[in-house]
Amino acid sequence: MNPAEAKQLFEERLGRYQAAIALEPTDRIPIATGSNYFAEVYSGNNHQQTIYDPERWLQAEEAFMRDFPEVDVLRNNRIYAPLYDAVGCRTYRLPGRDLPPDTPFQFVEKENMKAEEYDEFIDNPTRFLIQRFLPRIHEEFAGPCTARSHLAWLKGGMAQMMMAQVMRQRTIHLEQHWGMPQPMAGFFLAPFDALADVLRGFQSMMLDLYRYPDKVKAACDVLVHEMAHLALAYADPLKRYPIFVPTHKPMFLSPDQFDEFYWPSFKKTIEILVAAGHTVRAYLEGDWGAHLHRLLELPKGKVLCDIDTQGDIRRAKEVLGGHLCIAGGVQDSLLILGTPEEVRAHVKELCETVGRDGGYIISGGCNFPYTVKPQNFRAMIDAVMEYGVYDPDIKPKPKPPQPSRVPVAELRPQQFITPWEVKKAEWGGVKGDEELIRRSWEQLEAMAYAWVWQWLL
Repeated sequence: MNPAEAKQLFEERLGRYQAAIALEPTDRIPIATGSNYFAEVYSGNNHQQTIYDPERWLQAEEAFMRDFPEVDVLRNNRIYAPLYDAVGCRTYRLPGRDLPPDTPFQFVEKENMKAEEYDEFIDNPTRFLIQRFLPRIHEEFAGPCTARSHLAWLKGGMAQMMMAQVMRQRTIHLEQHWGMPQPMAGFFLAPFDALADVLRGFQSMMLDLYRYPDKVKAACDVLVHEMAHLALAYADPLKRYPIFVPTHKPMFLSPDQFDEFYWPSFKKTIEILVAAGHTVRAYLEGDWGAHLHRLLELPKGKVLCDIDTQGDIRRAKEVLGGHLCIAGGVQDSLLILGTPEEVRAHVKELCETVGRDGGYIISGGCNFPYTVKPQNFRAMIDAVMEYGVYDPDIKPKPKPPQPSRVPVAELRPQQFITPWEVKKAEWGGVKGDEELIRRSWEQLEAMAYAWVWQWLL
């Protein structure tokens, strides 16, 4: 594909994707899942090769795009294993290291923050993560003030830069050689999930709702600003792609618990990011049926909601249609166990019902699983290309990039471990251009902040 063809295809795909999210007319239903695990293994790679070898990872994506060029966005693997190895991360079990090479990675949930540490966390969450949390989840940090632990911090930062370079080169290659956009850039967790996933753990968190309800809410309030800063640190600076948020715990909460503990801080975080000029792609994992109506409180056309396999895509359309774009509907079980004829009939029905009037993206339940049959994936695509057409005369174009940073009054200033004014005072002032020194100092502080907070995901 020559550069001009790649550019045209990239703009067409991105424009189609952006139009669907914004509830605007486009030529057809986008094929745009947020996580395409099927693409990781389609080429024959095992799971270890994908997370340890960036070249094999990219080759797998190229093989997938070559055979399924109708797909509009592509994101598959999110793990760069050498980063996890450098620090000895205990929150994930990885193929080839802890698991057989053909086994998907696994998340390990446990209590990594004690109940009596709520006040310390609320007072200064970043300091808490550095001094308490990271040594508990990273085995290489466990021995303080040793050569090995100091070197592990250094290796972790270097591995982060290696990962950033891998991701940057991959993104540029997919855009310039294949015309392929990303489905999202940047990430955060709902404040409640940030507490319940790797800090308190789900079992302890559910007890906290009864034992320490005020502390849970105070911690969530603090986390609004930390999650917003984390999201903005990794977001697409041109605001082309939504920011990703997986939601893990609402399926286990009653409507009253959700309204009291989960929704206020989650809503506020999203509102800050939208005010900053971004859109959000939210994985509504599990069954959000009892909570869907709350999403109508979010700004219209600014949040893409992935409806999981356990959810009801048709009810989601009834509740959210005309206000927020939804994605999903293609049953995982059908893609894995069904026939091409069954997939085709299923997707035809989705296009003609859920897809009516736009605001819909074809996807699986938040992802396309590893074990999808290639012939079923092809049947899904062919059905969309036949039954998911709106107006073939529309030529999708992306929205103009918005590179400027938009200040948000509701977002508290980022709390650095060593603010510039503190460092300047320690030096007794500076002799030259203060702005020149301050800018680099704060950039490094912000990068370190993002590195620390990413370990909550």
